[in-house]
Amino acid sequence: MSNAFLTPKQLTQEECFYPLHVRVCSKCFLVQLPTLHTPSEIFSEYAYFSSFSSSWLKHCKTYAQEISKRFFLSPTSQVIEIASNDGYLLQFFKELGIPVLGIEPARNVAQTAIAKGIPTISQFFGQQFALGLDKQADLLIGNNVLAHVPDLNDFVAGMKCLLKERGVITMEFPHVLKLIEENQFDTIYHEHFSYFSLLTVKQVFSHHGLTLFDVEKLDTHGGSLRIYAKHAQDYSKPISEDLQKLLEEEESKGLNQIETYLTFRKNASRVKEDLLAFFQQLKKENKKIAAYGAPAKGNTLLNYCGLDSKYLPYTVDRNEYKQGKYLPGTHIPIYSPDKILETKPDYLLILPWNLKQEIIEENQCIRSWGGHFVIPIPRLEIQ
Repeated sequence: MSNAFLTPKQLTQEECFYPLHVRVCSKCFLVQLPTLHTPSEIFSEYAYFSSFSSSWLKHCKTYAQEISKRFFLSPTSQVIEIASNDGYLLQFFKELGIPVLGIEPARNVAQTAIAKGIPTISQFFGQQFALGLDKQADLLIGNNVLAHVPDLNDFVAGMKCLLKERGVITMEFPHVLKLIEENQFDTIYHEHFSYFSLLTVKQVFSHHGLTLFDVEKLDTHGGSLRIYAKHAQDYSKPISEDLQKLLEEEESKGLNQIETYLTFRKNASRVKEDLLAFFQQLKKENKKIAAYGAPAKGNTLLNYCGLDSKYLPYTVDRNEYKQGKYLPGTHIPIYSPDKILETKPDYLLILPWNLKQEIIEENQCIRSWGGHFVIPIPRLEIQ
């Protein structure tokens, strides 16, 4: 499992490995993984805290300011976020004086949000939960949560229940078109159950009486979409031209044809071969190598490519929850970023490549000893 970080004691215990096979439906073109674990097994205790990325926080602050103006949110409005994590986003609405409520199933993460003064309910979201809540949302948010939902229909039905008559839903998720075009195979892991095109998500929402009325392309997470949805009976919000243009673009690029999805495997194999050959050569030359970050995507990449502690003696991460633990499968130890200055690696592999600009700017110190950055996706790149 991609976030099953190990303690030193667990290194001597048996570790479970699972097949990772991504599938695509030939009717609705939903890209999906088989369900091997329940959400409670994955998310009740969680290692990912959104607030550790400064660029992500900037993205969220801008969103809060812009959407509040666009839809005239005020102290009489209600903003609700599903999978609100550590309060990374809702804190900016709170600063604007807008009432907020977070729904976050991971208890350890929810407690961090509560400590910040963000009201948070630590439960899994679905239709039954929504029907039992005594609030409805003027703005209902779900950032990078849709992919984590095994029962997609129950989840979207719950959003329908929780939305006020004239309310707005916004959701952000990685765009499967970018995943294919930029060979982002490492974003496929068991914590994600689905991957979405606009074509597919439009069908899912329509099935539950929700209409998409706008969409934006985002740079986050390697290329994402932000969709805007309303009740089908709400005629106060016109359908944007951008929505139709993107639907046409997806069709022109073959996202409604099964053949498009079948070329993906060979592109992933090419990255594996190039990256492994590069690290084997560095090892022969006795170069010092390290990695930056301990993201879930990095664990897919390292295990798929066979890059373990023989090649990478350590990685670093700003998240203190991960420090002192080991990556699943590869058993690479995780340290604080201070380790980079101690060991002065010749090459630093950036595992959260979606944050590469932020990481390169924050670690310019490696240039002083001639160090280089290694970016693995969409293809091997040395900077």
